Amino acid sequence: MPEQDPLRARFAAYRGDVTDRIDGPGPDAARRTLRRRRRATVATGALAVALVVAPIAAVAALRETSPPGPPAATPTAGPTWSPSPEPSPDASRSPSAPTAPDGRITGRQLRAATLDLPAWAGRNCADTTRITLLPATTTEVDRPYLISVTHGDVDADGATETLALLGCRIGEASAKQVVAFDRDAAGRIVTLGRVARTHEKGDGGFEDVRAVAVADGKVRVQVADIQPCCSIPAYWVRQQWRTYGWDGERFAQTGGPTTWGRDPRLTDLAISAGPFVVGPADERGRSQGTVTLTVTNRGPLDADRVAFRHMEAFGTPDGGDWDRCEPPREQPEWPSCLTEGVPAGERRSWTFRFRLGPEGLDADPSVWLVHYGTDHRYWPDLTPGDNQVDVRVDR
Repeated sequence: MPEQDPLRARFAAYRGDVTDRIDGPGPDAARRTLRRRRRATVATGALAVALVVAPIAAVAALRETSPPGPPAATPTAGPTWSPSPEPSPDASRSPSAPTAPDGRITGRQLRAATLDLPAWAGRNCADTTRITLLPATTTEVDRPYLISVTHGDVDADGATETLALLGCRIGEASAKQVVAFDRDAAGRIVTLGRVARTHEKGDGGFEDVRAVAVADGKVRVQVADIQPCCSIPAYWVRQQWRTYGWDGERFAQTGGPTTWGRDPRLTDLAISAGPFVVGPADERGRSQGTVTLTVTNRGPLDADRVAFRHMEAFGTPDGGDWDRCEPPREQPEWPSCLTEGVPAGERRSWTFRFRLGPEGLDADPSVWLVHYGTDHRYWPDLTPGDNQVDVRVDR
């Protein structure tokens, strides 16, 4: 084999190298290059992890062996993903006690519902089951109607209940009761119970409910001993606030007065009368009659004024003690005679004369005694049974 020219050998090697750079490596060279890059990438990632983990491990070891000190600076790593923490349970709620339904009910919702009501005390209202409330403007009798609603938590379940003031007309007046309503788990309106109702039993009875309020989980009810109606004046009314609470089964009174006691504005008057003595008739058939009325004040208060009613039945006033009467006023139910009062423990008498026509008297007349104040307000009596007297006629 002829000896190779050195210059030609170098030229051949240079040409091969240039060809490789121009044409690029073949498939095998490309695969080798890719494997080298993967190994380099893995090595680089491992190094990065080592750089992050090593300081953390060192700090953890330092915390285990060294006392607490200023926080050590740690290298900032790239964003990492971690699972969200599970929500902690509400410590105020017991897993076994679900949230109570919201019992806030509007007046419109209450009137739209079909309800079961507690019984009315001695009243002939409609059935108390499956009833629909009428509006407060109703004039129907013996039908329950809605007066007002208020709200508050009255059974300590953490949710709001509804207190409704209901009425049932029995003429000019109304029986009333306060009823608590709630919602069940399905959202239906249910009757929780009756708080209070009007009744006339004993000294603790009351004839009217004026207002309802909720404070500190208790129901406060403003009650009145009299319900003004049928010409009864409003100033006769006495009012009290009574408090009621839920004991788990029903409402019971927990505070406030339980009785009324004697009304300090009233006294005990009594009337008596002698016969109505009628004299002989004149030529025209006219006659004159005289009667004496006596008032006793048994106390405990002085009566500022006293009045006699229905004396028109005797005839036309014609002397005697009529001049002790105040001049009549143009106002309803003005008495026949309004005169001076009677102090407690004393007795006073009046003698009245009348002129009678030929027709005479239809029947034996009666006189009613009434206690008045200086302001011309009239008052009931502590024992009204002796405030009226039938007068015998002597001819």
